[in-house]
Amino acid sequence: MLELAILGFLYDAPLHGYELRKRIAALTGHVKPIAESTLYPAIKRLEKAGLLERATEPGSVAAPRHVLTLTQDGRRDLRRRLAQPVQRDITDENRWFTLLAFLRHLDDAAPQAAVLRRRLAFLEEPASFFYEGDRPLRAEELDDPFRRGILTIARATSQAELTWLRDTLASLDG
Repeated sequence: MLELAILGFLYDAPLHGYELRKRIAALTGHVKPIAESTLYPAIKRLEKAGLLERATEPGSVAAPRHVLTLTQDGRRDLRRRLAQPVQRDITDENRWFTLLAFLRHLDDAAPQAAVLRRRLAFLEEPASFFYEGDRPLRAEELDDPFRRGILTIARATSQAELTWLRDTLASLDG
């Protein structure tokens, strides 16, 4: 997820590490804060793989800044990750939002639609946070108001996403 966010934001424009960290935190920080001890090793891995480059620019008030730029290989790698996401990127809501934030970087509607169809199929499967044996429980079946609340909120969120997915797929299929 972190590497996808780094590549996605750098696809838009070159950024220095601090600005990149702020943008990633705005996207995912409420769920998983991004520490420097996590971000900078990821940047180094991507740089070593040839997916991004670092250039030094003079700082306006302080020390020189390192500006990160995506290479052509980095652009290709991002598009590959977007077109062929691992299943966890489809099923985990936070990873899904990161993927969705950059899906526009795929140049063609067909691969965008293919990714959305995978999410739609996942959401259409019966599921719950709570089960009786193998049977998923519905909110109406629970006496616990807190668990009922979780399922009620999840249902509303899923319904909104299903509506958006179907509308967007209809638009992409044009």
